[in-house]
Amino acid sequence: MRLVAPSILSADFLHLEKDVLMVNRHADLFHLDIMDGTFVPNLSFGFPVVEAIAKKATLPLDVHLMIVHPEKYIERFAKAGANYISFHLEAAQDDGNDPAEILRSIKALGVKAGLAIDPDVPVEELFPYLEKVDFLLIMSVFAGFGGQKFIPETYGRILTLKAEIQRRGLHCPIEVDGGVDPGNADALAQAGAEMFVAGSSVFKAEDPAAAIAAIRGCN
Repeated sequence: MRLVAPSILSADFLHLEKDVLMVNRHADLFHLDIMDGTFVPNLSFGFPVVEAIAKKATLPLDVHLMIVHPEKYIERFAKAGANYISFHLEAAQDDGNDPAEILRSIKALGVKAGLAIDPDVPVEELFPYLEKVDFLLIMSVFAGFGGQKFIPETYGRILTLKAEIQRRGLHCPIEVDGGVDPGNADALAQAGAEMFVAGSSVFKAEDPAAAIAAIRGCN
């Protein structure tokens, strides 16, 4: 089953409640990109926006931390309403922190723990953590900006990761984020993706509900 997680970064922030209610009706998760201007060269939003969305959301909040020192903020995002929290393997490694310890800390808060990587990080670097994560996030564009073109090598990366997950007999959903739309969703699902983050292809569509259904494979 494909889960569709519209990326709130592409929503209409002047009418955010309207978009939140649309996601409630038609999607499976809310995807919230948290950018700090340091790990990625862009800024997004923080705790007040997450808390406001949580008040109206009837679906789980999937918080993607594109930040340095993610371990410092996981408890606050959990309290703000996050049901899933992912952080970048690169961020933990750059800080000299153990990703496994951060994953344990997220789980201890009753939140699903995910590990993310950018397109230039070999998927094999995730292998040591497969037994420790609840899900994995494969970026199909470089973290930090919306509207980038999908990187076709993502299909092979997901295939490689899925094969290792299956070899170990694990259930570890793969989430894909970046340039996802109805045109590539089927191929991504065939490669092994189960969670689909979609921003512009949903919120800029003439009919967002139909775009979500198409990504889910219902059309």
